[in-house]
Amino acid sequence: MPKGKKGKKEEEVQNEDLNQINEEQQAEETKETSPEDQINELNDKYLRLYSEFDNYRKRTSKERLELFKTAGQDILTDLLPVLDDFERAMQNMESSDDAEAIQTGINLIYNKFKNILENKGLKHFKSIENDFDPEVHEAITKIPAPSKKLKGKVVDEIEKGYMLNDKVIRFAKVVVGE
Repeated sequence: MPKGKKGKKEEEVQNEDLNQINEEQQAEETKETSPEDQINELNDKYLRLYSEFDNYRKRTSKERLELFKTAGQDILTDLLPVLDDFERAMQNMESSDDAEAIQTGINLIYNKFKNILENKGLKHFKSIENDFDPEVHEAITKIPAPSKKLKGKVVDEIEKGYMLNDKVIRFAKVVVGE
C-alpha cells in the first residue's frame, strides 16, 4: 500500500508541474506586444545599427588617413641607399681629380637608382619614330618632317614619358613632324 500512496503523490506532483507549465505557456501566448513596445524595439535596433555603422565609418577614415601618410615610405626607404651613394660621390669628387673614376661612380649610382624605380613598376616608353598618341604624348611643337616616313610621327623627345604599372604618370613631351 505504501507504494500506491507514493505513486499518487508522484502523479499529483507531475500534474502540478504540467499545470504550471501550461499556465506559463498560456500567459506567454496571451501576452501580446503592444505597438509601442514594437516601435521601441525597432528604434533600439536602428540606433544600435546606426552607431555601429558610424563607428565603422570613423575607423575606416582613420585607417585611410594613416595609409596616405605612410604610402611613400617603402619607396623612400629603398631610395635612401642611393642618397648615401650620392653623398659619398660628392665627397670623393672634392678630393679626386680623376674624371673617369667620378663618371664611373655617377653611372653606378644612376643605374642603382633606375633599377629601384623599375622594380617599383616605373617604365620609360619609347616615343621617337612612333605615331603621335595624345594618350601618352604631349606635343610641344610641330616641325616639317625630315622625311615622308616621319609625317605624323614623333621626331624628337624633349622630356621622357613614364608609366607606373601601365598607367601614364608623365606624358612624353615631343616634337611632331608634319
